[in-house]
Parts: sequence; structure tokens; C-alpha cells
Amino acid sequence: MAKNNRALFIDLLKGIALLVMIEVHVVNSFLLPSIRASWWFPILDFINGLVAPAFAFTSGMVFVISLHRGTAELRTFGKAFWRKMTRIGLLFFAGYTLHIPFFSFHKILLYPTFSNMEGLCNVDILQLIGSGLLFLLFARIIIKTEKSFYNFTAICVILILLLGPLVWSIDFYNYMPLLFSNYFNKIHGSYFPGFPWWAFVFSGAYIAKFYNSARESNNEKIFAKQLIIIGAGLLAAGLFVSNVLFNQFLKDVRPHITFFPERFGAVIILLGCFWFYLNKKENYKSLILDVSRESLVVYWFHLHIIYRELFNGKSLDNMYHDQLGIPGCMLITLIIVMLMLILAKFWGTMKKKYPVYAKWWTIAFLVIGTAIFLYR
Repeated sequence: MAKNNRALFIDLLKGIALLVMIEVHVVNSFLLPSIRASWWFPILDFINGLVAPAFAFTSGMVFVISLHRGTAELRTFGKAFWRKMTRIGLLFFAGYTLHIPFFSFHKILLYPTFSNMEGLCNVDILQLIGSGLLFLLFARIIIKTEKSFYNFTAICVILILLLGPLVWSIDFYNYMPLLFSNYFNKIHGSYFPGFPWWAFVFSGAYIAKFYNSARESNNEKIFAKQLIIIGAGLLAAGLFVSNVLFNQFLKDVRPHITFFPERFGAVIILLGCFWFYLNKKENYKSLILDVSRESLVVYWFHLHIIYRELFNGKSLDNMYHDQLGIPGCMLITLIIVMLMLILAKFWGTMKKKYPVYAKWWTIAFLVIGTAIFLYR
């Protein structure tokens, strides 16, 4: 693998996860219920269920790799710190704008129903990742040594998994506003509450320790092999417990006891396999990498295409919900994937060749959109 491509296997996994995520949202929205009863659908459902863990894991891993050097600058709260904070802030901003019940501040005030507030405060994958990265950023600033920081991330993973069932039994809305309580469990509808989903972000941070070490000692091949072996062990153990040793006690535990190890194992297997795939490539280039680098743009826009009312007051979800067969879902997936590949390539090129224009276009887009929302 060319030296400048050494971390591209992480980007490749993240980019593929984002493209498969489009298929996941299309299938979840449009596929006929009768097809979901097919024998093969649970297999597809498990594969689709790896998308969010891969996205969260790679986000945590890439973020901590970017903190490997320059922590002293972060502690001065200078430009490096504010660049990180801006990126994290955009994750929160994009995440919450996807869940506003109306694109009108006036309407939100006019219809302040509890259902609308639950939807607005829903913790989706972007808020989950943003909150995890914010925690990691300040943990890295506070914890002085790398060893202690990585040990801390490992402890966080363990605590999140152990405390998950207890946390899921508590309605935190009784003790704090919905905006914060939704980060803990699914009681009020959050798709990706921190317990257990933060475990994927923090495990990505922990694995970054071993990647950094392998990269510096030129032992990445061993690192990739270890990922595959450990991942296969975790996945096999999780499936064995779920399907062979499954008993009523485990069935009643939520979050399920094998949820994390199965998905974490599968994700690191893929990560190791992608390293070996790219190891045979020189100066690897792909539109998938553009998707990975522009992940926020791709995620935000493809959800608006599916769920926002852009077609004579209706969304694609309104028009085709639970109505399409496999060919229809494949066609819509292909069209949206192609649009997102073009968008990612265009926006990535603009940022690279015309960074000043790209910056001001972003600011203009945010300001105009916010103004319309406030005054509409």
C-alpha cells in the first residue's frame, strides 16, 4: 500500500457504510411488508444493521487518529480546538435539523405537542457521534498521557455495556429536559441512544491506539490480521450465545447482551479485510472515498431526498411507503447513490480547489436556511 494511502481502509469502510445506509433507508421506507417475511430478509437485516455501528466506529477511530499529534495545541484552545468544535457542532446542527417537525419556527411554537418535541429531540446517529466525539475531545484535553486516555476509552466501553440494562430502565425525562434525557435510552423514541451506541464510538477510539502503534512500527499487516481473528471470535461467540445458548434471561435483557460483540466483531473483520484489499493497491482513488470525506453532506442530503416534502408537498416516503418491490427499491437506491456520488465528488473538489468559496457557500447556506426557518 502506498504510504499516503495507509489510513484509506478506514475511509473505505466508512464510505461503503454510508452508501449501504441509503439502501437501508430505502428498504425500511418502501419495501412491501410481505417481502420482509421472506426467509432471506433477516440476513439482509443483520447486514443492514452493521451500517450504523461501522459509521460510529470509524468516526471515533478517525477522530482519535487525528488527535494523535497536536494535543498540546488543543489545550491552548486555539485554532485546532475550534476547528474540531466546529465540525462537532455541524454534526449536532445537521442531526437536529433532520428532525424538526416543520421547517418553520413559528409552526413549532404554534404546535408544541409532546410528540413533536419527542421527534425534535430524537437522538439520531449524527447526534450520537457528535456527543461521543465531544466527550473524546475534552477527555483528550484533560487526560495528559496517551496510555491513560486509551485506558479511559476502554473503561468507558465496558461501563456503557454493563450499565446499559439499568439505564434503559430509567425514564430520565423525570430528572432532566427531553433534549438531554433522550441521549440515555429509547423510552422517548431515540434511534441511537448513547447506551449502548456510544460503545461503538469509544471502541473506535480505543482501536486507534493499536493502529497508531502498528503504523509507527510498520506492523499494519499484523494489526489487520488481529482485527480479523478477534472480530471472527467475537462474532462467532455472539451468534453462538444468541442462537444456541439463548435463554429467557438473556432474551429479556435490553440492550441485548450480544448486540455489541456481534456487530463490533463484524465491523473489525471488515476493517481488516479492507486493509488487505488496499494493501494491493497503489495510489488508490475511488468515489467511495469522496463519500467518506463528505459523509455529513451525503448523510444529510439523502435523508432529505427520502423524507422531506419536496414533491408537491409530499415526500418519497409519503408516496411509496411500504409499496415497492425489490426492483423499485433497487432503482430508487441506485438513483440516490448516483446523486450522492456526484454531490460528494463536486463538493470535495470545490473544497480542495476553491476553499474560500466553499467556506462562504457553506456559511451562506446555513444563514439563509436559518433565516427562512425563523421567519417562515
